[in-house]
Amino acid sequence: MQTEFRLVLCSCPDKHVAKAIADKVLRARLAACVNISAASTSMYWWDDHIHAEEEVTMQIKTTSASLNALFDLIQTAHPYDVPELIALPITEGSQSYLAWLTQVTQQ
Repeated sequence: MQTEFRLVLCSCPDKHVAKAIADKVLRARLAACVNISAASTSMYWWDDHIHAEEEVTMQIKTTSASLNALFDLIQTAHPYDVPELIALPITEGSQSYLAWLTQVTQQ
């Protein structure tokens, strides 16, 4: 079942980068809200080695209609060669919150 709303996860090297990307996303009306987490350790494979780095995660609330433009904007603004961009369907939510999400991203 396809839903109209998405929660996008995107990791960033630090809070400064995350805030700069969040500002661009919000000003473009491609999301209604972006939460930026506290730093945590990410462990991952890159260039045939396991790396461990401090990162922050953005939780971006958007609509499926904004998803492609959102991904394009983040890929252009992000410092990583391959930024994490994972969209999860929002299958339930309060009607007032989802209405607000729709209203903000359609302006």
